[in-house]
Amino acid sequence: MARHAGRGWYGRVIGAAVGVTAVAAAASVWTAQAGQNAPAAPAHHSAAKTVAVSPVIAHSSDAGAHAVNITIDDGPDPTWTPQVLQVLRENGVKATFCMVGPQAQAHPDLVKQVVAAGHRLCDHTVSHDTGMDHKSESYQSQQILDAERQITKASGGVRPLYYRAPGGAFTPYSRKLAASRGMRPLGWNVDSKDFERPGTEVIVSTVRSELANGPTLLFHDAGGDRSQTVAALRTLLPWLKQQGYGFGFPVR
Repeated sequence: MARHAGRGWYGRVIGAAVGVTAVAAAASVWTAQAGQNAPAAPAHHSAAKTVAVSPVIAHSSDAGAHAVNITIDDGPDPTWTPQVLQVLRENGVKATFCMVGPQAQAHPDLVKQVVAAGHRLCDHTVSHDTGMDHKSESYQSQQILDAERQITKASGGVRPLYYRAPGGAFTPYSRKLAASRGMRPLGWNVDSKDFERPGTEVIVSTVRSELANGPTLLFHDAGGDRSQTVAALRTLLPWLKQQGYGFGFPVR
């Protein structure tokens, strides 16, 4: 799971707005709620109590060995998220949307559309800081817990089920923190490289050639012009079906 380069644009735009007081508050929330063990809530409903999950980074699919997980990062975006949702709907595919907290906060209608369509939510932090694994635990806590709160509020109470560190910048602390909040750390096996906008054909070719690496596929619906991503998904989803692949969610 290679780290993405040049993906710190959220940090530059949003990072200055991160409040120091939120760090202490977020850390205290985690301390109070870590270790709770309540009955599991349905996948798309908020829970009164947090149910801890495994802190091991998930890659496999809950739909079996010959299935893939479509994961969509960095949104929601008012231009590209609706187009991605349309392609998924046309192909009857459910995906996991790894959302940046302030993006979710700015576009709650899109978060609700994602949930209403049967997709799952994933916490992708506040500032999309790909160097957060070199920052303090209090900073990591603020990034994860503030985004969780923003996404949950925007969704109308549906909590994210996964946590994906920007650029794969996981730490043992961040994985355990996310897991204590019921968010399974989420990796990827196939990086479509769509963020670099290499061309639709290159994105399609990259995914096809790397499928043997594992089931979790990484795409993006924000961070710039994502028309190549939309076009690639229009080609890849029917092709994956033709190859006999099913579609699932990352294991929890």
